[in-house]
Amino acid sequence: MTSPTARSPKRRSSHSVRAGRADGESAPRSAVPWPADDGNGAMARVTLQTIADRLGVSRMTVSNAFSRPDQLSAPLRERILAEARELGYVGPDPAARALARGTTGAIGVLLTDTLPFAFTDEISVGFLGAVVDGLAPTGLALTLLTTQPSDSDVVPARDVAIDGALVYSCHLDSPARDWLLRRQLPLVFVDQGPMAGISSVNVDDRGGARAAAQHLVGLGHRRIGIVNTVVEGAAGIVDDPLAAARGHPPRQRILGWLDGLAGIVPTVVQTERGAPDDATTAAETLLAVEPRPTAVLCFSDVHALGIVRVARSLGLSVPGDISVVGFDDSRAARHSDPPLTTVRQDVDAKGRIAASLLTAAIEHARSGTTGRVRHHVLPTELVVRGSTAAAVSE
Repeated sequence: MTSPTARSPKRRSSHSVRAGRADGESAPRSAVPWPADDGNGAMARVTLQTIADRLGVSRMTVSNAFSRPDQLSAPLRERILAEARELGYVGPDPAARALARGTTGAIGVLLTDTLPFAFTDEISVGFLGAVVDGLAPTGLALTLLTTQPSDSDVVPARDVAIDGALVYSCHLDSPARDWLLRRQLPLVFVDQGPMAGISSVNVDDRGGARAAAQHLVGLGHRRIGIVNTVVEGAAGIVDDPLAAARGHPPRQRILGWLDGLAGIVPTVVQTERGAPDDATTAAETLLAVEPRPTAVLCFSDVHALGIVRVARSLGLSVPGDISVVGFDDSRAARHSDPPLTTVRQDVDAKGRIAASLLTAAIEHARSGTTGRVRHHVLPTELVVRGSTAAAVSE
């Protein structure tokens, strides 16, 4: 690579600046003031060629300053960027660059939830943050897609330009999920049932739920309630919780709870994920059952804390009158009063592994090679705290 100071170009007229020089070759700046009027009273549009002409380097050299900085010396790149800043140029058009490269530089995350819910749910926020951390070295951006219908003709999963996507806890008959499959994009499933040819990341929902149920049975509880959250379905008390459980985590957790209860028939209240005040409504429904449960297993810490809140409003103590177990081990669970017994899942690891699997799948797609499909199941752990105690003899 030629240093920008290696050769001194011959003096030229201020009106004659030739483009197409070798990388690093320099020429005097044009004497024409900038921005220039295009003759119609409008300011001329700044392009890569504009900057190349101003500096007397090739258009490719200027392009490399933005897209392939390793191809230039640091002083030359800084000189190009400084010129761009002076002219108000922010870089090559993203759409044109994506077309030229055959890549968008972005991945999607398909969420069943509405965006407001995703940004208020601690576990969803933690997962998305871990994905962003995992993507940081790659330079890939994150685009959020939802399955929620809209009044627009735009269907994000069908229409948004992305290089691949994470499908996060979506129901199997989601049209948005089907669009991503039909586009044949590199995909990774998270909190989804595994599918042939697609890598996935799950936690041991069934094992964690089983340990929670066994904990309550070991404390002598026999009247046990369950609050389960499904991706989509009717809310309220359900007679066949296994048949009603839609979505991979809800089904795996109900299987685990039933395993651990070893024949004890629970009262199961089902809520729809993301429904307004679903934790409070589920708690009120369950605690109105006669005879009232002495212990409750919950799909999430949010629902467990809803049980605690409603129990106290009814004059009940936790764990004196009712024991409560959550799932996730959120920050709120650790700092609640009493601290919540819960099942810990490693949300950070889930997000980072998902990002790694997807970037690998995208690289294989670009190179035309076949990568190994991997199915990760992360361990869960029962964390016993102050919200559970031995059943009171009656």
